[in-house]
Amino acid sequence: MRIIYLNRMNNPTLDKTGSETYLDNLLQQCQANPPVIDADYLQTLRKNAVSEVQELSFPSKRDEEWRFTDISQLYELEFTAAKPATVSQQIADIFILPETQKSCLVFVNGQYVSQLSNVSALPTDIYIGNLSNLSDTQKSKVVKFLGKQEGERDAFTALNTAGIRDVAVILVNPNIIVETPIELLFIAVGSDSPSLIQPRTLVVAEKGSSLSLVEYYGRLEQCSEVIQNQPYFTNSVTEICLEDNAQINHSRIQRELADSFHIGKTAITQNQDSRYTCNEVNLGAKLSRHTLQIWQNGKQTETNLNGLTMIDGEQISDTHSAVLLNHTHGTAHQLHKCIIDGNGHGIFNGKIFVPKPAQVTNATQLNRNLLLSPKARINTKPELQITADNVKCSHGATISQLEADELFYLQSRGLNETDSRHLLIDAFAAEILEKIPLTSLRQRLTQCVVCRTLDA
Repeated sequence: MRIIYLNRMNNPTLDKTGSETYLDNLLQQCQANPPVIDADYLQTLRKNAVSEVQELSFPSKRDEEWRFTDISQLYELEFTAAKPATVSQQIADIFILPETQKSCLVFVNGQYVSQLSNVSALPTDIYIGNLSNLSDTQKSKVVKFLGKQEGERDAFTALNTAGIRDVAVILVNPNIIVETPIELLFIAVGSDSPSLIQPRTLVVAEKGSSLSLVEYYGRLEQCSEVIQNQPYFTNSVTEICLEDNAQINHSRIQRELADSFHIGKTAITQNQDSRYTCNEVNLGAKLSRHTLQIWQNGKQTETNLNGLTMIDGEQISDTHSAVLLNHTHGTAHQLHKCIIDGNGHGIFNGKIFVPKPAQVTNATQLNRNLLLSPKARINTKPELQITADNVKCSHGATISQLEADELFYLQSRGLNETDSRHLLIDAFAAEILEKIPLTSLRQRLTQCVVCRTLDA
């Protein structure tokens, strides 16, 4: 068993000139298609992002935030902007959850498909759709929040903004409780050449509102282990704003195909008394990375992050998170689990910042990792940065194999060794899956974990 813990790896990467050339080529593809509507604010966003990309460099292992993540596989492919594709209602229905059949937006290759979308079960006090049907009031809200996330800029986010064509928009008016869960379904359809898909999402929950959201990324095939030899690159950005006393339960599912690439960023801003929960499950893609950035901009703010990564073969999966608690009585709890088999490589880097103004803070962070093969690897780096003096904070990481005494106990109760292994792995994953509020989604993901366990 190889355990790599906070060590540097010096694999070859592009030199600066090669990185700039590659970025320029991607930027040209981002600009290839205009937005779905002719709006000054979109043109300004795109123009500013183009300038930003030209000032940035493509990340490599020389960058601290990317030193464990080898993205050199991206350089081997020349991506072109994804073309519009057709998906039948029958195929879309396979992915649409029973609870969201009348509260779902469908995007194919990053483009909104109204024929497959249905939001008839949602109240009229919210807007859910794309950019095409915004009223003047709704447009002003989009202009206020779209592309306004805080924090450090990065090349992938800037590329997404430079290529904005359409946006999945959810706007919830004050004090509206949305009882029906909402699903945003992003379907990728491959082509003969590697394609670049750039979904964009904006969610604004105004004062006192509440909703449950499912954000699903996948290919037409139901199994994320399928290889189609039609590689594509999904570069997604989601911006979420919770105003005072708003609540969002967010499930983010990534089940891209095994020869694809997925890099996503989720930026969340929380105001006073707001509550945000993210249930994240990463099962697919040859190379995936998800960056979560949360800013607590008011007191008595609550953040809960639950994550599960399950990979095998040659998969690489990276989870980066940063929670910034800036006010008193804030809470942040994070539990991220990784199950790694084969030659899989997992990366976890979680940061919680507790500056001096964030007194009476309660923050916990735990990364638990289960390595199932001698060549499975994990780089884990949980971090707490505390300058406040009246806090209750803890963090840690565990790396283990299946316990021999647990296997022995189950075998002594009549199970064979294979079934005992499967039972322990499924139980390890269940702690995260049980937190997903939608029954059908929880059952689907549980079945997927069981299926992958049986193949292990």
